[in-house]
Amino acid sequence: MRHTISVLVRNEFGVLSRVSGMFSGRGYNIDSLNVAPTLDPKVSHMTIVTHGDDDTIEQITKQLHKLIDVITAKDFAAGEFVGRELAMLKVAPSPDARAEVLRIVEIFRGKIVDVSPKSFVIEVTGGQDKIDAMTRLLEPLGLQQVVRTGPLAVARGL
Repeated sequence: MRHTISVLVRNEFGVLSRVSGMFSGRGYNIDSLNVAPTLDPKVSHMTIVTHGDDDTIEQITKQLHKLIDVITAKDFAAGEFVGRELAMLKVAPSPDARAEVLRIVEIFRGKIVDVSPKSFVIEVTGGQDKIDAMTRLLEPLGLQQVVRTGPLAVARGL
């Protein structure tokens, strides 16, 4: 089962290495990892997506709490958080398919961020399903490259 873990860490040298090392040292896989500063420059926020049953995820959060630079670690349950991804898609459509690509971008509320004579670079944000659906539609039209952030997550409410 897919889990999203929110981790607040001290913004210090080597924290990312210690967190990722904890995962690899215990045989856990990281599907996605995002790290960004918070309003407090001494603290960073990590959004980690991993797979495992409830016992495995409980073990991961316990191990994270043991790391000296981890302030908090919380496994978000469905509905507890708002999650979004950013993806950039490079599409090289045939001349006949360019209008169709533009329609798809509009339908998915994406944005063309670069145009060259033979390709577009598209930016789209949303849930994983939205980005997956747009990617599937663009594949037959000349999709060349996909770069994704993985999800960012923030708790609902206060």
